[in-house]
Amino acid sequence: MKGLAPWGSLQWNTGRERGFFESAEDGLELKRQRPRLLLHSCCGPCSTSVIERLVSEYDVTVYFYNPNIDPEEEYQRRLASQIKFIEGFNQSRKALETEKGVLTFHQVEFIEGEYCPEDFYEVAQGFDNEPEGGQRCVECFRLRLEKTAKMARWAGFPIFATTLTVSPHKDYDVITEIGLYFGRKCGIEYLATDFKKKNGYARSIELSKEYGLYRQHYCGCEYSNTDTGKETDK
Repeated sequence: MKGLAPWGSLQWNTGRERGFFESAEDGLELKRQRPRLLLHSCCGPCSTSVIERLVSEYDVTVYFYNPNIDPEEEYQRRLASQIKFIEGFNQSRKALETEKGVLTFHQVEFIEGEYCPEDFYEVAQGFDNEPEGGQRCVECFRLRLEKTAKMARWAGFPIFATTLTVSPHKDYDVITEIGLYFGRKCGIEYLATDFKKKNGYARSIELSKEYGLYRQHYCGCEYSNTDTGKETDK
């Protein structure tokens, strides 16, 4: 497990965020009140608009746990893209808040989960011929969300969420059912949000280009890396 704690920024989008605080003390009080949220991230590009949406209400820590990604070189490339975005995001947010003279933003932090492809192949066993979006994907969601929920409980996060729902290729209802189940099982809250709504997916593409992120064209596992399984502009 690896950690990263960069400082940074975000483009504020609402009038409330632009002019709400009359003093630095007001901003610091809100900062203290924000709940901590552990955000499972499937990749840097998908995390962009999700983080942008969440940081005004939560202290966000990104949890990069994706043993499904194949090959390892691809995993390292996506990991580097995730870290690149967090560092750039934090730096730009810090600059913006320094300019405005209010410090309300808690830096987005980072945890890298264990990369153990054997865990994925164990749950995918018997589903080799399933189409993308079938039962193999459901088992993959379960694997990653269960691990995230357990990490959140262990590390003292009251809430967890996932970037998976920003993709139009992923079933929101299935992901939500799994997230809520493991939230109940671990005694914490799952933030059930369809992040593709409110222009979330289009915004993730925009931010990925702005930050110069690598955008993959398949979900991650070897089964999705085929002519029939590839996703366009994931």
